Amino acid sequence: MTESIENTKQHIAIFTTASLPWMTGTAVNPLFRAAYLAKDGERKITLVIPWLSLKDQKLVYPNFTTFSSPSEQESYIRQWLEERTAFVSGFDLRFYPGKFAVDKRSILPVGDISEIIPDEEADIAVLEEPEHLTWFHHGKRWKTKFRLVIGIIHTNYLEYVKREKNGLFQAFLLKYVNRWVVRIYCHKVIRLSAATQDYPRSIICNVHGVNPKFLEIGKKKFEQQHSSNRAFTKGAYYIGKMVWSKGYEELLKLLRNHQKELAGLEVDLYGNGEDSDQVKVAAKKLKLTVRVHPGRDHADPLFHDYKVFLNPSTTDVVCTTTAEALAMGKIVVCANHPSNNFFKQFSNCRIYDDGNGFVEATRKALSEEPASLTDTKRYVLSWEAATERFLRVSELNQVFAKELEKNSSKKFASMSLNLQKNMEDASAYFHYVALGFETTRKAFGAIPGSLYPDEEQLKELGLATPV
Repeated sequence: MTESIENTKQHIAIFTTASLPWMTGTAVNPLFRAAYLAKDGERKITLVIPWLSLKDQKLVYPNFTTFSSPSEQESYIRQWLEERTAFVSGFDLRFYPGKFAVDKRSILPVGDISEIIPDEEADIAVLEEPEHLTWFHHGKRWKTKFRLVIGIIHTNYLEYVKREKNGLFQAFLLKYVNRWVVRIYCHKVIRLSAATQDYPRSIICNVHGVNPKFLEIGKKKFEQQHSSNRAFTKGAYYIGKMVWSKGYEELLKLLRNHQKELAGLEVDLYGNGEDSDQVKVAAKKLKLTVRVHPGRDHADPLFHDYKVFLNPSTTDVVCTTTAEALAMGKIVVCANHPSNNFFKQFSNCRIYDDGNGFVEATRKALSEEPASLTDTKRYVLSWEAATERFLRVSELNQVFAKELEKNSSKKFASMSLNLQKNMEDASAYFHYVALGFETTRKAFGAIPGSLYPDEEQLKELGLATPV
């Protein structure tokens, strides 16, 4: 009886591009998504994350953290999650082989990662960063193997690329490559905000929530606000990876251009990154007091008493630290930008349009006390609410009620050329063929030797040698 019930459940496989202990959005948010989708037991959830060789782990994971086996990393991840959710998660965790691309500062899949889910289990796939997962994909077509493929767009790749050498030309090419791979591999696309590029069959909805720890901090601050104690005793700060493109360029420019109007302002910056030394030099040149500190966990007690979070970044899609600051009851000063549209519903979110607006919003925020976060607005920030939004916009409940025809999961190599009658199928076939050669993969920007996993990764993951 139990087995038959299990067989009738939706099976959702969530594939993502990063894993803890790398504290990046695509490691953290899919982990919480898996936990909260599995919480009610109505669906079978599998989270599929990259496994890195020891050499790459040393490049990616902080504080010299490494793992000798996937099971060791899984234990680490589950402990981290349970400390924050206070419940034991019922999802499965599987690994696919990955390699770290130093030039892209990203983990890229190796081989056909769709094979991590056996054909008999393939039902619904959620691709977190679908463009990233499929740029160099060579294997079964995702839309053929899974009856429904949902892509969630996390990253504003075009904005980052524009800031590089020959950025406008690179962004032009990347825009069309992204549209191409997302169209041929996804049935439905969810954009976290309008800050991403547009895609066919897409809908805009923030399906992310906040780590429950931040909501607990906010509740304590709410209690302090309604007692005789001052809830916020510090001024303004910013936290984020210390690279110019993550808001530091905009923030230091605003501070430099408005030093006179902001006289007396003190700001603390927290972060680690490639541009740390340059940020320190730029901060010392200002007449304002701008202190630069190493990065720390945003939930650290050090941050609890800050009143104002300054975030002028325009490269984010939906900024996690902004949501965390609002959850902790702080005032947030941020740019009038599509990435911040979700936050405009919160009274503690102060939007500015230009430099003068930044000065006015910052001075006013420092002179006032934050408004108390209501239970309703606190719930909007939670992962429970984010999961409800995901189920609604992905229409999974409606999909489950329908009998969708599940296509054969044979490889393209054995498929009839009649598929070329359909433009999309022909386009997918072209991508499959092109990405099957090392020369074209290299031209596209793939890591050399990433067509198939190496023997070390196959052994570590217990995978069969590709035929």
